[in-house]
Amino acid sequence: MRNKEEIKEVLDYFQTMDDKELKFDEEAILTAYQKKEDHQSLAIKILSIFGGISAGLVFLGALFITGIYDSDSGLLAFGVVAIIGGVFINKFFDKLIIDTISVSSYIIGFILLGVGMFKMEASENTVCFLFILIAIASLLIVRSYIISFISVLIINGSILALLLFNNNFFGIQMYTCVLAIMVTVVFLKEAKIISIHPAFSKLYNPVRIGLIFSFLGGLVLLNKSDIPDISINYLWISSAVIILTILYALSYLFEVLNISQTKQKAGIYIVSTVILLSTLLSPGVSGALLIILLSFLVNYKTSFVIGIIAFICFISQYYYDLHFTLLTKSIFLFSSGVLFLGLYLLTHKKLTSNEKV
Repeated sequence: MRNKEEIKEVLDYFQTMDDKELKFDEEAILTAYQKKEDHQSLAIKILSIFGGISAGLVFLGALFITGIYDSDSGLLAFGVVAIIGGVFINKFFDKLIIDTISVSSYIIGFILLGVGMFKMEASENTVCFLFILIAIASLLIVRSYIISFISVLIINGSILALLLFNNNFFGIQMYTCVLAIMVTVVFLKEAKIISIHPAFSKLYNPVRIGLIFSFLGGLVLLNKSDIPDISINYLWISSAVIILTILYALSYLFEVLNISQTKQKAGIYIVSTVILLSTLLSPGVSGALLIILLSFLVNYKTSFVIGIIAFICFISQYYYDLHFTLLTKSIFLFSSGVLFLGLYLLTHKKLTSNEKV
């Protein structure tokens, strides 16, 4: 829908689908669509984030040179002011340059607040809980893409930090399991989520991509072989949950590919389960597969690319992991190849047949 005529065609189509007369505010719809088109792309937003971080680091260096690092109360006060400024600047202005300024202020505020609290000998748990509360409050106040995205990362990063500070490595597995379920629900129930309240429609996109990165953060920790307390023998727990979410997502794939026969569904479920069982000791691989599958289902190209990159990284890490024998690695890589070839043949065949129909 690039212009008014195309929008009119779509509205006319919906009119013909219902026996009753439907009325649309065409001008309001066109205005809303044009406003959406004027928004910056995700790449520009990411550059804005990195620009804000770079500017923030430079500004922090200048602050420490002035001697503010020696004042605990000065760090806390400046941190609180910077966070509040970053939140409300972004709330009242919707420009790219303002986004960069607000991101810089927001990040600087958290850094100064954290340093100040640690200098006052506050515990790690207290700092993490405070960060979580502030980030949640920011989500409730601001509808900005970038601030919301960063807030989601701060919330989940603080949760992971809490688990690490308290040596609760089993909790990291539970965290990853919860994130796998949340990501699946957010991707597959988009229509229901954004229809709950207008605020949800504005927060949906930044929260979704924020959950993807948070989920990957948990997977990275689980795949780090240098954390001795994460036992190889218990990695199957998080992998099992991820595999179940993948099988659940397959039910939506059946609808996309018009697979209705029970025998076909059962066969795909069985083959997929057998192949996915080879990833039990590598939750990063199955997690990346989940991201790829969900992104394919909703046609979300950004997370699809992220999932492929993550899959390649986790496969490489798995190949060089000394905890597994060469035979185990070979079986896993072979199974992964069979899974992808099977998915390709299945989707290609179904999509081709649908086009002919």
